[in-house]
Amino acid sequence: MLHLLESAPQVPVLATVWFCLVAVLWLGYFFLEGFDYGVAMLIPVLGKNDKDKRVIVNTIGPVWDGNEVWLLTAGGAMFAAFPGWYASLFSGLYLPLLLVLVGLILRGVAFEYRSKHPDTRYRNMLDWFATIGSFLPSLVFGVGFANFIIGLANDNLLWNGSFWGLFGPFALLGGVMLVTLFLVHGSAFIALKTKYEIHERAEAFGGKAGIVATVLVAAFVLCQNIFYPANSEFGDFTVAAWICGILAIVCIAGATLMIRKGRDGWGFILTGATILTLFIGIFIKLYGNLGFAQDTTVAATERLNIITAASSETTLTIMMWAAIIFVPIVLAYQCWSYWVFHRRISTKNIPDEVEPAA
Repeated sequence: MLHLLESAPQVPVLATVWFCLVAVLWLGYFFLEGFDYGVAMLIPVLGKNDKDKRVIVNTIGPVWDGNEVWLLTAGGAMFAAFPGWYASLFSGLYLPLLLVLVGLILRGVAFEYRSKHPDTRYRNMLDWFATIGSFLPSLVFGVGFANFIIGLANDNLLWNGSFWGLFGPFALLGGVMLVTLFLVHGSAFIALKTKYEIHERAEAFGGKAGIVATVLVAAFVLCQNIFYPANSEFGDFTVAAWICGILAIVCIAGATLMIRKGRDGWGFILTGATILTLFIGIFIKLYGNLGFAQDTTVAATERLNIITAASSETTLTIMMWAAIIFVPIVLAYQCWSYWVFHRRISTKNIPDEVEPAA
């Protein structure tokens, strides 16, 4: 360990700052879009009729597209701050990213066009579009970040693995875990935003699914920290990763308990805290290597890592000032939009369909 500390590559301060900012953007995306995905995946589960489904969709109707912007911002920040990281991931992993894109397209079509035609079969088809379109990104991101923890195979510049090689046991555990966690997060949000029957169904589902999510999160955290500890030439962050993982387990267990007791607000806060602590632990593991396996026999300046992938200091400085000015504005606007649409809704708030004139 002393040898690692003595020979640790010197990471520029601004590169570290921007790695943290990129991580914050991904954390915001998973927290906000996580319940979006969960809500959409629960449409066919909790919605017993068209009014029920309309209520479920309306819980995220005003915010889902704004939440997706966090993904665009995270990708844009990666492109500007770490072009080498962005280029390697987006060129090498184009098939998984295509699945994410297909899912996002299906979601957008479903939410925008569901109300355009009263036919039940048409709406059911779009509801499944929303469900499948939410399941695909959740699964892909879970599998993807599990592979980042393992370390992507590469030639010191680009990923050179196979598509099917991404679906190992730990990667599949990550995919199933994230889907289940988003389902619980979504059920907590539905319970928080609705009344009467749908509220009760969401609580019942969240209480049961939370037990499964607790087991999966615990298994994921244990495998991550035992088999892929956060210890590299860039520093030993093993303790920090363990702390984040344990906090994630405690939070999801607490969220399950709160949902079962009808404490919807605490249930939602704790599922969100689970996502945040879980991904903080993941990004701690990614610090320095950016999710790529490192060949330490090659000089750090000759392989893909946080040093070689980063933009120039001038670029990072300009971006820093832009972030200081605009990020608070965006956060304030998003908080305001959530406040405007904070009230609970139910089927009593949904008007009956009016038959079109002959």
